[in-house]
Amino acid sequence: MEKDQKFVEDVVKAIVDNPEKVSTERTIDERGVLIKLTVDPEDMGKIIGKEGKTAKAIRTLLRVLGAKNNARVNLKIVEPEGSVSRHSDDEDENDRDDNSNNDQNNDNDKDDLGDIPNDVLA
Repeated sequence: MEKDQKFVEDVVKAIVDNPEKVSTERTIDERGVLIKLTVDPEDMGKIIGKEGKTAKAIRTLLRVLGAKNNARVNLKIVEPEGSVSRHSDDEDENDRDDNSNNDQNNDNDKDDLGDIPNDVLA
């Protein structure tokens, strides 16, 4: 196993609840090295992190390791079979509707603030 592949496995196994289900596959093509990461579906959130920050951090460290060896290394996190995207068009529409209602409610709250100067409210 190459250093970059072992690095990904070691870091991911330290993060997840099911380290025995972590696997990687390393391939090389004209664009460089690609490491495909597979984890238990229950651990996907831990690997991705809030707003993808954990995945981005792992990718950044992997690129640094690759640069040290004059190689371009990329990480692909394999989605479990049967997974559904968390954001559908219907959910996005509902979120927009909810936000517009919140904006209207916030506008009404400002009207109730009476004597407070506008520059303080901004």
